[in-house]
Amino acid sequence: MIRKSLSTLVLTTFLSVFYGTNVYAQAMESAEPFKVGTFAINDIPTVGLVMRDDQLIVDLAAANRVMELLPRYSHVAMPEDMLGLIEQYEYGLKFRIYEVVNWLVEEDRLDESRGYVHPVGSVDIMAPIQYPSKIMNAAVNFYTHACEGCNDDELARRVRERQENRGVPYLFLKPTRGAVIGDGDDVIMPYGRDRIEWEVEMAIVFGRTGKYISADRAYDHVFGYMVAMDISDRGGRPPGGYGAGSDWFVGKGHDTFAPQGPWIVPKEFYGDPMERLHQTLVIDGVTVQEAQAGDMIHNIPELIEYASSLITVFPGDVMQSGTSGGTGAGRVERASGSGYLIDGETISASIEGIGTLTHTVRVETSVPDDLSGSQLPPVSTYRN
Repeated sequence: MIRKSLSTLVLTTFLSVFYGTNVYAQAMESAEPFKVGTFAINDIPTVGLVMRDDQLIVDLAAANRVMELLPRYSHVAMPEDMLGLIEQYEYGLKFRIYEVVNWLVEEDRLDESRGYVHPVGSVDIMAPIQYPSKIMNAAVNFYTHACEGCNDDELARRVRERQENRGVPYLFLKPTRGAVIGDGDDVIMPYGRDRIEWEVEMAIVFGRTGKYISADRAYDHVFGYMVAMDISDRGGRPPGGYGAGSDWFVGKGHDTFAPQGPWIVPKEFYGDPMERLHQTLVIDGVTVQEAQAGDMIHNIPELIEYASSLITVFPGDVMQSGTSGGTGAGRVERASGSGYLIDGETISASIEGIGTLTHTVRVETSVPDDLSGSQLPPVSTYRN
């Protein structure tokens, strides 16, 4: 008994020093799975829990305050934003959130009469992370995307060739603030840029800082997963000047070209994405992309190892694992007859077990009349 009491005292003292006074939470498991997101509740960006088959949003800070009115619960400050939640999650906050969830479930408090519980349709869904410090994207990481428009024999041959000579992944960086939008926000086609395409991708959200992370340890650094789109401008550069080849800044960098969300599934509630991933993209009711993880050229742990060999990853950073066939020469014919997005179309990207992002495409109809001519011109001025 004495030894046990001393051990408990030492543990309690350590936790008080490490986390601050009255921060230790008892719950080591969650009574129900949950997702986390950022929502505008009464016009205030709010970190929330997504529960009950994505039907209810719980204001995490508000629920925590109510729970703390009971003397058996210690006082723990909730983070102000998603970056704070991700940074603190594996350093004790996870167990406090479990405690909040367990209290909500066990005390039957998940009903809309509570001031901290909201139907999902009554809140505005924002991009979960405002904003990642970087978005790393895997280019041409699905066999079907590497052979768009191929017949079965051509695809089989190209897959064998790539399997024999995979090389290392190809990654590129995408802007964050301005490019990142949340569910329901419009995707804006820039003025005159009429060759805009779609790509559904899984987004891996990092939860721990790391450099040279081996593939074997990769998931230790993951916080969770969300749906993403890599919207792409295939119009390219006008002729003349430096760089006559492809231009990734033009192709990937426009505002609204990085939809993310609608929320994040913590990794413990999703499982291994290389066993589970099933992603689809639908435009106005027509399924144009569908793939599973087995189509990947480099798996997610390999992507993490490669990315972290170049650059340190931090909590809240995002890596997108690439897209499948269904773009470029592999496009599925749509009612519009266009090979690219057009004004008014609705794009829906889904990943089973995570959720769906839905966006309407809108065309930018003009630019300021005082521009000098150094701006990116409409595609029609240099391409048929």
